[in-house]
Amino acid sequence: MNEESALHSGHRERIRERFRTEGLSGFSEHEVLELLLTYAIPQRDVNPLAHHLIDTFGSLANVLDADIDELTRVAGVGTNTATMLTLVPQLLSFYQISALGKRPVIRNFEQARSYCGALFMGARCERVYMICLDQSGRVIHPVLLHEGTLDEVSLYPREIVRIALRHNSYGVLLAHNHPGGDAGPSQADYDTTRAIVSALLSVQVRVIDHLIFTKDVVYSMTRASQISGEGGGFSYMMRSSDVSLSRGHLRTQDEDDWVSLTFDGGKGAP
Repeated sequence: MNEESALHSGHRERIRERFRTEGLSGFSEHEVLELLLTYAIPQRDVNPLAHHLIDTFGSLANVLDADIDELTRVAGVGTNTATMLTLVPQLLSFYQISALGKRPVIRNFEQARSYCGALFMGARCERVYMICLDQSGRVIHPVLLHEGTLDEVSLYPREIVRIALRHNSYGVLLAHNHPGGDAGPSQADYDTTRAIVSALLSVQVRVIDHLIFTKDVVYSMTRASQISGEGGGFSYMMRSSDVSLSRGHLRTQDEDDWVSLTFDGGKGAP
């Protein structure tokens, strides 16, 4: 081993030992990234690459949220390294869901935000989830209804009813994300919510809330008084007649018109 290789090897071991003894407390963003890169790129000084990645994407979070193609366009980042970096947010998602236990309870907004937020961690395109709940508010199963483009997601209420009944749901929590837009509901979000509420009410399944996630904001139709009832608990239900007109209007939608519905991917209310 030449002198330069020995120096790099010593630096790698020092930063790893620092983590083992102190955790990430006191680490800067580029040092955290450098630590990760030492496990992806053997026998090379990765400190300059860590700095370059932070400079290119603006932050550690942006590096980890970048897709593989974006990362591999950076000199020195191969497919294996890019794959490891993109794995981190999704690994955190699995960790958070696992830490909540197999059947966590969702009885208020904070519990709903915590659980659903973990589902959207690392998501790069729009996802729509329906969380099936039992009568006590425990999660039976999180169902990914659709994963699509940033522009639109189509859903079929009859399929939603079938899924809810298959899991013997007493209630459901709806959640979707606007990866590149405003957390406020669009007209399509309102219309889709109303149709889903109506469809599920026909089989006596409650919709307790509809959450919309962006990177930094969570919008709750319940907390925004889009549904009736005493604030924030599992004991009330959303009814189509309760969804207010405050941010758009809800077009009448009969069962005969239940063909497909669209969530707007973050364009916001007009």
